[in-house]
Amino acid sequence: MTKMIFVSLPVTDLAKAEAFYDALGFARNSQFSDETSACMVVSETIHVMLMTHAKWQTFTNRPIPPATSSEVMLALSCDSREAVDAMNAAAAAHGGTADINPAQDLGFMYNRNLADPDGHVWEAVFMNMSDMPTS
Repeated sequence: MTKMIFVSLPVTDLAKAEAFYDALGFARNSQFSDETSACMVVSETIHVMLMTHAKWQTFTNRPIPPATSSEVMLALSCDSREAVDAMNAAAAAHGGTADINPAQDLGFMYNRNLADPDGHVWEAVFMNMSDMPTS
């Protein structure tokens, strides 16, 4: 059986969050979406569940951290350096924040960090293992 990842994120404005992730290239799965949540498909095995705060609180009574804090950074591989740049540009153009940390260019690996409108941190990364230095 193929393992799948479902990342659940609390959001303050579901429509805004859905538009943001759509701009990043994630597709909406209406089968698992309603007025309280939106399932955004990253790939066949990765889905992001955007949930209103009220919906989120039906799953846990733990507090939602403020948008200025980071509990995790979600890294997503991209097909090229240009795709990393495009993801950051889309984030900035659709209510998110690009380059919340300095970009890293290690030759074989290039990454830039962004935040969605609710402050959830993503790392867009391109790795070319053929350029990785050998020890």
